This record gives sequence, structure tokens and C-alpha cells, in this order.
Amino acid sequence: MTRVAAVDLGTNSTRLLVADVDGGQLEEIARRLTITRLGEGVDGRRRLLPVPIARVRNCLTDYRRELEALGAERTLAVATSAVRDAENGEAFLGEIEWSYGFTTRLLAGEEEAAMMVRGVTAGRPPLDDVLVVDIGGGSTELVLAADGEVATATSLDVGCVRLTERFLGSDPPSRPELAAAGAYVRSLLPQLEAASAIGVAGTVTTLATLDLGDAEFDLCARPESAPADSGRAKFAEAWPARTHGHRLQLAAVEEQLERLAAMTLDERLAVPGIEPGRAAVIVAGIVVLREVMATYGLAEIEASERDILHGAVLAAAELPEPEEGAAPPGAYTCC
Repeated sequence: MTRVAAVDLGTNSTRLLVADVDGGQLEEIARRLTITRLGEGVDGRRRLLPVPIARVRNCLTDYRRELEALGAERTLAVATSAVRDAENGEAFLGEIEWSYGFTTRLLAGEEEAAMMVRGVTAGRPPLDDVLVVDIGGGSTELVLAADGEVATATSLDVGCVRLTERFLGSDPPSRPELAAAGAYVRSLLPQLEAASAIGVAGTVTTLATLDLGDAEFDLCARPESAPADSGRAKFAEAWPARTHGHRLQLAAVEEQLERLAAMTLDERLAVPGIEPGRAAVIVAGIVVLREVMATYGLAEIEASERDILHGAVLAAAELPEPEEGAAPPGAYTCC
């Protein structure tokens, strides 16, 4: 058994998972999530901006301190849409590798799909004729799994952050804005068929929480964000147990879209179960999910608390022992 860590450098959030891995099985030790908005402005400028980079660096300083305290032997940091699309993305990863000692990997769309399916299927039977939907901040991954393998994978250039920045400028968003956002998502969806679907990442798990009506399971209860001294830390293990495997009906998704789209940002910030950093982009995320389910005739979707982060921690266990060496190509230091 090997204790390793994985970091997901996402468009909207930066996440950490420390786990004990034995073959294809893993046991979570700690999970954290911080809304860092690394992809802020990337859609328009095609660059990672200084302030979002600083937010991620501050977050990674805390994560490194924690994973070292927990005894993680090696760490794999994976980057997806925002870093892929940014002109300075590789230089950013070089800095992360040099500054924090993490192994970094910029995932192409196909690699992201395979790693996500690997994470989703950890601890469960192989998927067959199942559409896995991963709504990120900058992109949405649609992966059709058959016989436990990736049959087809499509990466759509739209996620909750990108869709918000492009279409939902009003507070609350207007009906024409919502209609335009939905039409844009529909225009990107490929033709495919699946018997069932699994949804991963924050939009789906947040909707599962709202659908369950667990007001007491708010941000402080989530295992990846609960402070050690939180009065609700006792709920940390129960949260994923309640949302993992929950089946969201299309009608419930549409109901939540209607409800949350009518609220201002301040009103959404007050809704139990919605992380503060997700309140600004949750409506766009639900638009993506609604269009995917409606287009493919999916009456329901299963929420999964296991996703690409779990696939990354399995990959981290396969890394060679770290070696001291020179700075990786493109690395730089700024502070």
C-alpha cells in the first residue's frame, strides 16, 4: 500500500486528494476543495492571469503542507481546460513542478476522459453503455464507456465558468441570456446514444445535495473543505455517502434551474448546499446538464463523488520515486 496525493488544477477549483492505494483500490485519507478560478479571463485573453495564479499558489502552499504532514510519498498534479487553452499554461506547470515538487501532467482531451473513467470506476463494476458527464469550469467532457473502456470521448469547449462569462452577464440572468446559453450548448453536442449516465464534479454533486434537501450538509460539512475544528466536521464522512449514487431526475434539474436562475448572486450565496465560490457559475453548469440530459433522452443521471481526481491518485501511485534535478523546461519563479 502506497500513500500518495493528487491535485486537480481545474478552471474553477483546485482540489487535493490524499489516499492509500493498493493495486486498483484506494482509501481516502483527506480531500480538500478550494475555489480558485484559475480560468478567470482565459476565454477572452487566452492567458492565465496573475491574480488567479496567485490564488492557486496560495492554495497549493496549504495543500503541500497538509500532504507532507500526512506522509504522501509523491504527488501528481493534473491540469485540464484552462491550462490547455492558455498561452502560458506550460510555463505555469513548470513553475508548479519546480516550486512545489509535484509531478505535473497537462492532459489532452482523450487522456482526461480515460483518467476520469478510471476514477469513476474505482471500487465499482466496469461501465457498459454508460455516458459519463463531467461539467468543468472551462470544458465539458462526454465519455461513452463500453465494457469498462472509453468507447468515445468528446471535449466540449464550454463549462460553467466559460458559459457564464460568454452569456450570463445579468444578475439574475435574463431569459434571453439563458435561452442563448442553452442553444449554444445544444449546438456543440455530438450525436450519441447511451442507456444510462453518470455525472461527476461540482455541478452534479451540488444538485444532488439540493435534491436531497440536506440543509445541514452545507459547505462546512463537505469533507474536502471542512476545517478540522468545524462543529459540523462529524458530517464529513456522511456527505459523499449520501450524494454518491443519488439519482437526479431531469424534472428536478429543470426545477433547480428555474429556481436558481431567478435568484441574484447574493440570494444564491445564501442557499445551503451551494459553495460560495460556485454560486456565480452554478446556473451555467445546470444549463449544460439540462441540455445534455434533454438532448440524449436521459430521464435521470447518477451522481458520483468519484471522478478524475481519483483517477489521478491511482496514476500517482504508478509514478517512479521522485528525483532531485534541475528545473523543468519552461519553469520560472516569481515570488
